[in-house]
Amino acid sequence: MHGDPLYPADFSHYTSVNPSAPRGGRLVLGAVGAFDSLNPFIVRGSPAPFVRWNLVESLMARSPDEAFTVYGLLARAIATDDARSFVAFEIDERARFADGTALTADDVLFSFDLLKTRGRPNLRSYYGKVARAQATGERSVRFDFAGADRELPLILGLMPILARHATDAGTFEQTSFTAPLGSGPYEVASVRPGESVTLRRRADYWGYGLPVNRGLYNFAELRYDYYRDVNGLFEAFKRGLTDVRFETDPGRWSSGYDIPAVRDGRILREDIATRVPKPYSALIFNMRRKPFDDPRLRAGMIELFDAEWANANLYFGLYRRCGSFFDGSELSARGRPADAAERALLAPYPDAVSPEVMDGSWQPPSSDGSGRDRTRLKTALEHFEAAGYVLRNGRLVAAADARPLAPEVLVGTYDQERLALAWQRMLKRAGIDLRIRLVDGAQFEARKMNYDYDIVPYIWDQSLSPGNEQAFYFGSAAADTPGTRNFMGLRSPAADAMIEALLAARSREDFVTAVRALDRVLISARFSLPLFYTPGEWLARWRDVERPATLSLRGTLAETWWQGERKR
Repeated sequence: MHGDPLYPADFSHYTSVNPSAPRGGRLVLGAVGAFDSLNPFIVRGSPAPFVRWNLVESLMARSPDEAFTVYGLLARAIATDDARSFVAFEIDERARFADGTALTADDVLFSFDLLKTRGRPNLRSYYGKVARAQATGERSVRFDFAGADRELPLILGLMPILARHATDAGTFEQTSFTAPLGSGPYEVASVRPGESVTLRRRADYWGYGLPVNRGLYNFAELRYDYYRDVNGLFEAFKRGLTDVRFETDPGRWSSGYDIPAVRDGRILREDIATRVPKPYSALIFNMRRKPFDDPRLRAGMIELFDAEWANANLYFGLYRRCGSFFDGSELSARGRPADAAERALLAPYPDAVSPEVMDGSWQPPSSDGSGRDRTRLKTALEHFEAAGYVLRNGRLVAAADARPLAPEVLVGTYDQERLALAWQRMLKRAGIDLRIRLVDGAQFEARKMNYDYDIVPYIWDQSLSPGNEQAFYFGSAAADTPGTRNFMGLRSPAADAMIEALLAARSREDFVTAVRALDRVLISARFSLPLFYTPGEWLARWRDVERPATLSLRGTLAETWWQGERKR
């Protein structure tokens, strides 16, 4: 995206893999909830998350060791101009779908048209920027762009390629337990609807020798088992029914692994460092609904969350507080005063960034950790009064009609419910009756995708090269499109302009400037109650699952693991 690629044209493998990893064995992973589809490219349903890449490949592969660089996969060559006004791909003549059919330009154009018209909103948004798509040969395609977007050649390179002869466009948007026919290293061996999916590595996969694939996809079989709740999944891991666990509960990480398998070394625990922005975890206010369209009311509810108490009493003090959408990276504006370049970008939007965010002094509200901080309560009541709410007879009500403030938070797991219950007690001090609705995984996802909630938890994962997906997350056009990640309904001309600026940046310096400016706009909008992140990844694995010693930017990746000597 910016600068030169890390690897030369003749590189043999990524540095974060073991190119000599043995092949064979089985990896069993677990997930909470259920699934009702094997098509991850549509809005409808709750798809299993592992079809992408394992089954359906793209023209190019994204390097795990760089901010955003792609190398050849289905395509053996890529071409563009200095303005990046077009991109052209030459397909590898060896590329084959799982049924042995050769992959051609016709499949690429079919996939483009199908995903542009019937795919997920983010795909429709990306591919809608293409003015013309055409085949220039049996194995070559060209895309000309409608406007400036320097990321678009890479985005088109990551487009999933489906088989035209095996894909029914008429039923594509319907959920199905039949996976799309792809060209990837695995195929579906068995499906138990809602319970498990087993993938089998293909012996005839065409791309094993490619540099982007060496050291990857080492297990002969991958199985994904679904559990009703987190506790059931954890018990399954302790019994050896699943092989690997990324822990997210600090209480469990602190005290739940005092078991024989850990003490005798059969289960290994690791704190894996990552070099990408920390996930931004938050409770999101739905600004499409009153009274959450008022930033003063949202500010009051944010003030009443005692993060210090929650971290100490719920999370053993192991978490760090979120504040920036790019915490832990050079892209974060937190604690940094805006420089002249940022101020110039933001000048047309003088009200979009609060003064304390602009000068770098802003931090999330902090308390004395008692759970009863009177200073925070006083500040919150001042915000509520400014928004037209007053405390009467122990209840916070609208001054105009005495209607009580009684919002509902939608949660999908017991861990989310536990946090919501703590916030409920904190809000009660200001006379707010927070209702909590716990629903199953499928209903949670359906309501979230259709913005049917007052408040909902969510985690945005960011990379070191944020791009077009930022419009899907924070762009005004995404606010009323079901299935986007603009869960708060943000409509901000300033955010839209900063997204355009980061997409247009030619140098890393200009890019960082634009991203920091976007960060300031998002922080100032106060549409979320920032929660916590873990300093790194908490990984527990049975020792017969081995991983490369060198980590990628994103930590350790499951596709790089392999089966060691089995001793349980």
